[in-house]
Amino acid sequence: MFSLAKLIKPALGLLAGATMMAAATSLAAADDTHVVFVTHGQSGDPYWSVVKNGMDDAAKTLGVKAEYLAPETFDMAKMAQMIDAITASKPDGMVVSIPDAAALSGPVKNAVAAGIPVIVIDSGGSKLTHDLGGLLFMGQDEFQAGVMAGERIKALGLTKAVCANHEVGNSSLDDRCAGFAKGLGVDVPVMNGVIDPTEMKNRMIAYMTAHADTQFILAVGASGAEPTLAALDEMGLAGKVKTGTFDLSPTILQAVVAGKMEWGIDAQQYAMGYIPVAMFDLWKKYKIMPIADYPTGPGFVTKDTAASVIDLAKQGKR
Repeated sequence: MFSLAKLIKPALGLLAGATMMAAATSLAAADDTHVVFVTHGQSGDPYWSVVKNGMDDAAKTLGVKAEYLAPETFDMAKMAQMIDAITASKPDGMVVSIPDAAALSGPVKNAVAAGIPVIVIDSGGSKLTHDLGGLLFMGQDEFQAGVMAGERIKALGLTKAVCANHEVGNSSLDDRCAGFAKGLGVDVPVMNGVIDPTEMKNRMIAYMTAHADTQFILAVGASGAEPTLAALDEMGLAGKVKTGTFDLSPTILQAVVAGKMEWGIDAQQYAMGYIPVAMFDLWKKYKIMPIADYPTGPGFVTKDTAASVIDLAKQGKR
């Protein structure tokens, strides 16, 4: 005889099991460490893509939920709104860059006041980080890195230089140019560039046409360095006008190996993505909190060492 009860009882058992599994999954998800990055650099940028790779690798290795957010362009008002929105969502930790202290100090202070631990990476510096209540600054002293670059060029006997800045108004990049001038010991004009590589190349061609006595070009990032290399190639000046840059990319490293660029200054930004995720995971799980800043640079990658990191750059690690 057909028994409805015999069918219903196993079904109820399966349903109860599924409900328990869903509840367990929900609890596990609630226990996962949640870290949010809010930076001024888009994830497709040659520099910031490496930061995001570090974040993603750490999240995968440690089982952490990590998100990367940035405005579509260099937009401080939008970035401030993003920080406020993430503060309201109460993550276990927030990682921010501060390229404009006036625009972003308020939102960062509000996040700290709301009980969210904050790590500052790349831009902002140690003093500002601690003034705002941040845990630590991870990056390099951009002004001092610029000074070191200038001293290297001064040692070559060069004095006619230009600093190609693809994002004027970004305090970290402005500091790189200012430090370079101090290290070189002469006034160094700043060429106002843009993120768009074609327009950046055209501006460099125009500058070099008008200032043919330029001996050295310092780019403050890969977004300026790669168009600069293209401009010099097009003008037949590659290897004749010396160049150097902050940050690395496969194209930059190949230029260093080929003698078209003196060096790339490595901030090791992969660590800026990876290590904060690990730090916040340790804090949530074991109440282990970092107590000091974490310098990641500067390191000068020259012709002697560039070949050894090209493959790592292609993998998005350097």
